[in-house]
Amino acid sequence: MTEKYAVVVVGGGAAGLSAALVLGRARHRTLVVDAGEPRNAPAAHMQGYLSRDGMPPAEFLAIGREEIARYGVELVRDRVVDVAKGEDFSVVLAGGRTVRARRLVVATGLKDELPAVPGVAERFGKDVLHCPFCHGWEVRDQPFGVLATSPASVHQALIVSQWSKDVRFFLHTVAEEELSDQDLRRLAAAGVDVVPGEVAGLVVEDDRLTGVRLADGTTHARSVLFTAPRPVPQTGLLERLGAELHETPFGAYPVVDATGLTSVPGVWAAGNAIGFAEQVVHAASGGYRAASAIVGDLLMTDLDAV
Repeated sequence: MTEKYAVVVVGGGAAGLSAALVLGRARHRTLVVDAGEPRNAPAAHMQGYLSRDGMPPAEFLAIGREEIARYGVELVRDRVVDVAKGEDFSVVLAGGRTVRARRLVVATGLKDELPAVPGVAERFGKDVLHCPFCHGWEVRDQPFGVLATSPASVHQALIVSQWSKDVRFFLHTVAEEELSDQDLRRLAAAGVDVVPGEVAGLVVEDDRLTGVRLADGTTHARSVLFTAPRPVPQTGLLERLGAELHETPFGAYPVVDATGLTSVPGVWAAGNAIGFAEQVVHAASGGYRAASAIVGDLLMTDLDAV
């Protein structure tokens, strides 16, 4: 017999757990399906979340799982491999289980695709970073490098200069001619040194970044490297349901209203599933908004059916 839930939440990160907490407290039978692949897993700590500043991401999620369990929310470590909409939603898990749900919350996040430079992936979350608001304070006043992935990386180079006055902007595969006059003026005004030439790899000594090596053999002493990964939204389930997506410079994301409701009736999205810049605090807020909207939606649906 197929089990039926009021809501299935796909994804057990900040957005999914926050939605599940609100739904559980509203006395709705809720299932969270979590593949266990949080975006911020490489980071030792998360920052900028009031009252949770400096907490390890794994600890944050463990506390969240404990909290939802108090309200009868079920959580399974599995992956949703298919979903179909009929009278309800049919949700198929990789483990072979199929469940039904009246409403869905898709909080599947995104993956960060890093530049193919030797050493970058291995150091990511340690001394190769992408978000100065997440990690800037911890590495302040150190020699920074910024590895360009496109001309838009100028923005990152300018922003990180708030945390260090020793910043070198490695153009890598970006030609200097691709930078506008305004870009160059701002970089100069911020004291950012522009370094042309392709980056061949990183210099690591005693498990610490010590330099950036160019293809011409020159090495620049740096202890921190910022770069902007290419965000890859995990929108497969939403696409399968026919959700409308909109293209952005950072990938295609679902069109949603202020509560996270997608173009598919009964399907909400939250967290990095709706935008690359959603931090943990934003994701938790988005999950809360989606859940509260679902509570009202289910109530009105039931009342109208009487």
